[in-house]
Amino acid sequence: MDSQPNSPEARDKKYHMHAYTNARRHQEVGPLIIEKGDGIYVEDIAGKRYIEAMSGLWSVGVGFSEQRLVDAATRQMAKLPFYHNFTHKGHSPLIDLAEKLVTMAPVPMSKAFFTNSGSEANDTAMKMIWFRSNALGQPERKKIISRKRAYHGVTIASASLTGLPNNHLSFDLPIANVLHTSSPHYWREALPGETEQQFSTRLADDLEKLILAEGPETIAAFFGEPVMGAGGVVVPPAGYWEKIQAVLQKYDILLVADEVICGFGRTGNMFGTETYAMKPDIMVMSKQISSSYLPISAMLINDKVFEPIADESNRIGTFGHGFTAGGHPVAAAVAIENINIIEERNLVDNARHVGAHMQKRLGQLTSHELVGEVRGVALIGAMEMVTDKATKAPWGSVGALGGLVNGILQQNGVISRNMGDALAFCPPLIINEKQVDAIFDAVEKSLDEAARQIKA
Repeated sequence: MDSQPNSPEARDKKYHMHAYTNARRHQEVGPLIIEKGDGIYVEDIAGKRYIEAMSGLWSVGVGFSEQRLVDAATRQMAKLPFYHNFTHKGHSPLIDLAEKLVTMAPVPMSKAFFTNSGSEANDTAMKMIWFRSNALGQPERKKIISRKRAYHGVTIASASLTGLPNNHLSFDLPIANVLHTSSPHYWREALPGETEQQFSTRLADDLEKLILAEGPETIAAFFGEPVMGAGGVVVPPAGYWEKIQAVLQKYDILLVADEVICGFGRTGNMFGTETYAMKPDIMVMSKQISSSYLPISAMLINDKVFEPIADESNRIGTFGHGFTAGGHPVAAAVAIENINIIEERNLVDNARHVGAHMQKRLGQLTSHELVGEVRGVALIGAMEMVTDKATKAPWGSVGALGGLVNGILQQNGVISRNMGDALAFCPPLIINEKQVDAIFDAVEKSLDEAARQIKA
């Protein structure tokens, strides 16, 4: 089909530059074109059906065919297809969503601010933090600390927060005033004989040393995902968030919880903040807020953040920031209905219970010769592959084995995503145990096929 000049594959290669893709390689191999979605499944243009074990991009919580979300969008599109929230304007879906988010937050929050993506929300959080520091008469307090392996987005500011090399290389990033502290990946980063608690203590000490070296009066905030997503599904070790938060509180540094992947049920609670007893000043959310049926993201800020910003906007005459489509009425209506579905169908409980089965199946993979570590919580997990379990060595270059297994798994009817040699799993919240078994039966088959190829 690809040899036909007007085929979708040929036109894609001719006209479309893809995100997170080797552009030159894409001109050779072309796309997998997804045409339909139903529940946890998607179907390509040739009619082949796949389990979408990544929920698209960690995001389609209620599955790919939820009619209630289609109906919510249709109703709102007919009633008010667009309006904004600039200069004292508003609309009912956005007011309802703001109230819902603030009142359901696991820690006291004051206001919701709306953007279109997780990247925009984290970018906005940085601007708000800087604005707040100036409002408090602390113009030197502008540095932001993130972590190695973190993922916070791809705008210039949020990509700077991101702690992955490929988000920085050739982009001239990170920008000034963004710092990175240690990654909390115990399996990779712990010292010989170091317990998880000892590892967490060392990382908290690393953070405090960085703060003291830079000057506590210059540090404004710390950004962290409850569970790191695109960095490889890095689950915090025992005691980690307790110890990190103690350091932040000691120096009056704001905590920003990036809930873009963890939020709305993924970790077995409505928010990852609850799972790990975090007490953030700002919560950033997107993806599962609307199951990605439409783009929308939100920040929740507490009074400690809001009040100085409000005072400064009064002094200047405005808070000079916002997006045309931020809090779009159709997206807001879909988000409200999506959250209602998550609550009504007890999908957070499903994530916890079916997630326990997923973690069991994931754990069984450690006996395979190519699997070095598995990790996860509820309905998010990863397996990291190696060719030598003792040395944790990769197969050739880092990512080669992950790419091989991921490709075989897709041929076997399951879509995942490899981040280096870690293969991630983040299926829709509606998944059942039988469907989890189908995923991991295919994973086991794919690992065996990869092992045979390597030895051939």
